[in-house]
Amino acid sequence: MTIKYLSVKHSLITVTVLSSLLLYSPEALHSQKVNRDTPPLRERIFFGGDFGLQFGTYTDIEIAPVVGLWVLPRVAFAAGPEYRYYAIKNYGSTSIFGGRVYSQLVLIQDINNIIPAGIHLGLFVHAEDEIQSFESDFWDNTQSGSERFNVNALLIGGGISQPVGRRGSLNIIALWALDDPYGIYNSPEIRISFTF
Repeated sequence: MTIKYLSVKHSLITVTVLSSLLLYSPEALHSQKVNRDTPPLRERIFFGGDFGLQFGTYTDIEIAPVVGLWVLPRVAFAAGPEYRYYAIKNYGSTSIFGGRVYSQLVLIQDINNIIPAGIHLGLFVHAEDEIQSFESDFWDNTQSGSERFNVNALLIGGGISQPVGRRGSLNIIALWALDDPYGIYNSPEIRISFTF
């Protein structure tokens, strides 16, 4: 379990470093304005998260607040707790809780700077590491030997960001789980999140 977790952590760091190198190449920055002044810490901290609802054969209700930091003008890291109520019709329900850590790398801050069409959307890539605690009885996992067991998942993808006010944004993110042994993620997992 420790070796798998370290390799997932290593993969997340690798994705972040490679994306940063691509992001700051001269070709990627061409035609985009970059402000080199570093804002104070209180202006680089952000809050947000997502709230998900799915009803039907599978019921999935998720609450996941986050707090994050823009470490560079185009690189953000965030973390927060997560709670999911998950139910399968005619089978039962369970509570899943845990936490997530993610990084976002902004490829294009404002597409209008490249294609002047009056569309002010940003494009970003997203890498996320989630650790969740599952109930052994619901998932028929007798190997854990306890009431709950932990599952680690790495999700990667990208999204678009629509600015809302001076600091806020509405984000639509598509993520693919690289390892989903219990099938709780859609492929892709579509999320709508807010930051402010």
